Amino acid sequence: MQGGRISPLEGFSAGEVRRQASARFAVATPGQGFTDITATVAGFVERSGIGQGLVTVFCRHTSASLTIQENADPDVRTDLMTALDSLAPRHAGYVHGIEGPDDMPAHIRTMVTDTGLSIPVVGGRLGLGTWQGLYLIEHRDRPHRREILLHAIGA
Repeated sequence: MQGGRISPLEGFSAGEVRRQASARFAVATPGQGFTDITATVAGFVERSGIGQGLVTVFCRHTSASLTIQENADPDVRTDLMTALDSLAPRHAGYVHGIEGPDDMPAHIRTMVTDTGLSIPVVGGRLGLGTWQGLYLIEHRDRPHRREILLHAIGA
């Protein structure tokens, strides 16, 4: 089996960390599904004044998560929800059920997606690809208020 070819490093830079910023915001979810948080995070990066660095986005919950996914075709998010439903279905005989049949599947879905993301800041902007967006994924059926923490560091 042959692996891919790796190009040489391009655009290498090094320097001191001279600036950092932090903030938080809340997302009122309508129930299960994706909420695009890209513009909010991009606005935070712009306001931070950091030109080169790293932004961390952290979800403070165990039944909601974060992901970077395609932002062009909403069918992708529909298909991803279908896949997550297949991976961790409701009423699968879980031991933990005190908070309802959607709670344990929500924990499993969070475990396989994640609660934290790190995105490079390049030229004062999120270093996302053309078709990438940042999303909060609500895994519970009913509405929730989800808190997101932001931290940027760089120069």
